[in-house]
Amino acid sequence: MNRQWSRVGVRVASVVLLVAGAAGGFYLGEGRQVRPVGQVDLSAQAQIDEVQLLKARQNQHVAARAWQREAESEAADKAAVEARSAAGKAHDLAQRVVAKRAAEKAKKSGATVPYNGPIPSSCQEFVGNRATGCALMLEAGFAIDQFPCLNNMWNKESGWNHRAENPNGAYGIPQAFPGSKMSSVADDWRTNPATQIRWGLGYIKGKYKTPCGAWTHWEANHSY
Repeated sequence: MNRQWSRVGVRVASVVLLVAGAAGGFYLGEGRQVRPVGQVDLSAQAQIDEVQLLKARQNQHVAARAWQREAESEAADKAAVEARSAAGKAHDLAQRVVAKRAAEKAKKSGATVPYNGPIPSSCQEFVGNRATGCALMLEAGFAIDQFPCLNNMWNKESGWNHRAENPNGAYGIPQAFPGSKMSSVADDWRTNPATQIRWGLGYIKGKYKTPCGAWTHWEANHSY
């Protein structure tokens, strides 16, 4: 009988200990802070936000540098264009000054005023006043196929001699009558072939439209 009660007592004590241990574990677990599932660590999120901010700032710096390089390139291109334009204007001005001085010198001395303008490649087969006439004809807006007519006509009129003078008072390459009419272009009409040619081309354009129109009239009337 005593042995049976002893066994019962042991069992009861074991149960009590198990219950007490479970209760103690429950209280220990209840006192510990457990993070809910899915909640992000705030310190880790702060680090992520900081990295993203740094990347955004880096992208801003890259974009700013690219914009600055583009702006500097555009400014350099604009400066180069302006420099070329200024150089071209200075060159043209220098040429005009030289031409003006040469004209003044020729006028005083009675010498022929040289032509300093460009001669297009389509006119380079000609020389002297003919080359000047071809260049100025193109400058006036006529096509190159008009030059044979102009050449034939002024060959007949003056032989392209800018000092050719007719007893009746006609003068120069186009044989303007009177020669002083050419002063409407410039007062160096006696010694400047270009002045005479410009006047002659203006006269032809106003009366016959084209050099070939004037040449057709000349062939029929031996004058224009």
